[in-house]
Amino acid sequence: MNRDVVLLFSTRSLRLFAYGLLSVVLVLYLHVAGLAQEQAGLLLTLTLVGDTVISLWITTNADRIGRRRMLVVGAVLMLFAGVLFAVTRSFWLLLIAATIGVISPGGNEVGPFLAIEQSGLSERIDGEKRTRVFAWYNLAGSFSTAVGALAGGGLVQFLLSRGITELGSYRAVVAGYAVIGAVLALLFSRLSREVEAPAARRSQARPPWFHANLGLSHSRGSVFRLASLFTLDAFAGGFVVQAFVAYWFHQRYGVEPAALGVLFFAANVLAGLSALSATWIAQRIGLLATMVATHIPSNVLLLLVPLMPNLPLAMTVLLLRFSISQMDVPTRQAYTMALVAPEERSAAAGVTGIARTLGASLSPILAGPLYASAALSAVPFLIAGGLKILYDLLVWKVFRKVTLKG
Repeated sequence: MNRDVVLLFSTRSLRLFAYGLLSVVLVLYLHVAGLAQEQAGLLLTLTLVGDTVISLWITTNADRIGRRRMLVVGAVLMLFAGVLFAVTRSFWLLLIAATIGVISPGGNEVGPFLAIEQSGLSERIDGEKRTRVFAWYNLAGSFSTAVGALAGGGLVQFLLSRGITELGSYRAVVAGYAVIGAVLALLFSRLSREVEAPAARRSQARPPWFHANLGLSHSRGSVFRLASLFTLDAFAGGFVVQAFVAYWFHQRYGVEPAALGVLFFAANVLAGLSALSATWIAQRIGLLATMVATHIPSNVLLLLVPLMPNLPLAMTVLLLRFSISQMDVPTRQAYTMALVAPEERSAAAGVTGIARTLGASLSPILAGPLYASAALSAVPFLIAGGLKILYDLLVWKVFRKVTLKG
């Protein structure tokens, strides 16, 4: 692997470690900081709404302004959010940090990073290797999220055992998130010019602030249809982001932060391993079929989690779900890259990525009150599983006859 590929794998790993570190304790931190569950839901929603707007501009202009520059900007926004979350308990200041900065409530990829990194990787690897490289890229991210979740829960438990308050323990995790943002900015600045878009897409002139076509041309219709379906999938996923699921296990079964860290460490390791098998399956049945055939069973398991009568069974079903949940991710990413011409890749990945973020941003504000009610806390799982199965059926119907470009 060349230096740029190594750097992009490193930044992916470090960033997802930070996301996992924060996700296990984020809602618990907001609760201890004095926010009601409804306020926490609103904050998580606006976190993703603000991220959608900022990331949309960054990703659709990255091919023109420079992919490296835009990645550095994203890392600075991550640093900004972490610092403000660590130093204040004011709901309004937290709202500013959430709206402008980059925070991941689910331990999943947010911000402009994924779209631009995928485009940079696509410049540095051959097309026939793309799905395999993306599978390892996602495996690196899943493992890092797992280690981050373990570290976040373990750090809080260690600090509590040393007499540090709950608020102080959670703040230490948030401060660590901010430090990682600063390190990412440095690493992104070390990428070479080879990750940039082909010369035909570059411009020395100052670009407009907004492109009506979002940087797309011939593939615009297909990308928009795909993006609309991704929005539905992400909207469903927003009901069961990792921060909320961790809170659900804590409230329903009294699971402590360290145990939550272990649970989500195992879950994310299994998710990462599941992504590797996607390459083997896609070579035999195709990218789209792999996306659908592996996604439906995982969503059936998601529906079953809150229906389990005790903690061991609920944890087992959750882990089973994670063991197949990520098979669609590298295939989905490779499918998006193959759907468009090379000069449209950053824009296509950006539009579909932002569509997912937008969808995910709408559901936490609805999920918050449901998790706050013991009688309704199972409802978010049922909504998420049902909508995700609907997405699988629709994406197969709409795209099964579409011809890929590369």
